Amino acid sequence: MSATATLHHSTDRTDVSRLGEFTTYAEAERMVDRLSDAGFPVERVRIVGTGLHSVEQVMGRFTGGRATLFGAALGSWLGMLTGLALGLFLPLAWLLTLVSGLVTGAVAGAALGYLTHWAGDGRRDFTSTTALRARQYAVEVAGTHAPQALRALERG
Repeated sequence: MSATATLHHSTDRTDVSRLGEFTTYAEAERMVDRLSDAGFPVERVRIVGTGLHSVEQVMGRFTGGRATLFGAALGSWLGMLTGLALGLFLPLAWLLTLVSGLVTGAVAGAALGYLTHWAGDGRRDFTSTTALRARQYAVEVAGTHAPQALRALERG
């Protein structure tokens, strides 16, 4: 990809120069790194993604057992933190307070985790992650700084 600035009227109504267009974010990142290495003030640069779309990657099944385990884990942490906080006011029985908070939290969390999953009636029985992706990435700089950016890219 060659660095050629072209005047482009951006959606936020400011004149910007597009230094390059790329199909991956990593390529756009590399151009900004080159500008930074050449000493250009990169706070004047932006990476603009166009053609945005959401990608949801299914990670696996989410069963009642997993819901129970996740609930127990979260509940035990909350119970332990509560027990620890209460233990500060009961210095002689702090260990007993901590352990009882942990156990109570685990049992309550497990029950809530299972009941929440059961109440869902089979909807959304999977775990997933969601990412926002773009079809194209453009590296842009304010129009007044384009000549300086081009010189920096030529040096770097």
